[in-house]
Amino acid sequence: MTPIRVLYVEDDERLARLTSEYLGSHGLEVHVLPRGELAVADVQRIQPDVVLLDLMLPGVDGMEVCRQIRRRHDVPIIMVTARIEPADRVQGLEDGADDYVTKPFQSRELLARIRAQARRARGDLAPRQDKIVVGGLTVDLGSREVTIRGAPVALTTNEFALVSSLAQRAGRVLNREQLLQIVHGTADDAFDRSIDIIISRVRAKLEDDPKNPRILKTIRGAGYMLTSGDP
Repeated sequence: MTPIRVLYVEDDERLARLTSEYLGSHGLEVHVLPRGELAVADVQRIQPDVVLLDLMLPGVDGMEVCRQIRRRHDVPIIMVTARIEPADRVQGLEDGADDYVTKPFQSRELLARIRAQARRARGDLAPRQDKIVVGGLTVDLGSREVTIRGAPVALTTNEFALVSSLAQRAGRVLNREQLLQIVHGTADDAFDRSIDIIISRVRAKLEDDPKNPRILKTIRGAGYMLTSGDP
C-alpha cells in the first residue's frame, strides 16, 4: 500500500522533528515546511494526502495559507493550533480546514486523525455502490464526483463524506453525533460547530438559495436531512 504522504507546515523545528519521527515510525511519509509562503506550491509538487498546518506561522499565517490552499486544492487540511477559543476554530473551519488538533496534542490522536482524513480522501471508506441520485443531485462514489443538475460541484474531503453519507440515507435525519462520526471519525471531543460550518459550505455549493435550503434541510431539534429538493 502506498504510504500516506503528509505536508507538515510547522516553524517549531523541535516539534516538527519529533512529530515527523513519530509519524515516520508508523509508516507515513512526512515533508516538513517551516514557513507558509511555499505551501501552495509544495502541495502541487508533493501531492500530499493530508496537509498538517500550524496556524501560528511567521510571515504568512496559517489562516491565510489555509485559504490559499483551499482555493486551489481539495486536499484534507488538519489545522494545529494553540488557540482554544471556539471562535478561532470556527474561523479555521470556515477558511476551509477539515479538522483541527489543539496543542499540546497526543501523537496517537494526531496519527489517527491523519489516517482518517487520508482514508476519506482516497475513497477507502466508500461503500460498494457506484452512483446515488437524489433529485437533481448525483454522487459518484467511485470517482468521488458530485453534480447538481449536471453541473460539477467541487467538494472538500469532509464535504464529500457528509454529502455522500446523507445521500445514501436520503429522506432520513442524521443527528450531529452521527455526522461528527462520519466527518471526523469520532464524536469524542469533537467541535460541535464544525458540522454547522460544513453544512453551510455545502449549502453554498448545492442550493440556489442557501438561506432557504430545499436540498439539505435542517430538522429542528433533530439534525439534518438530504431530500430531492422538490417543493
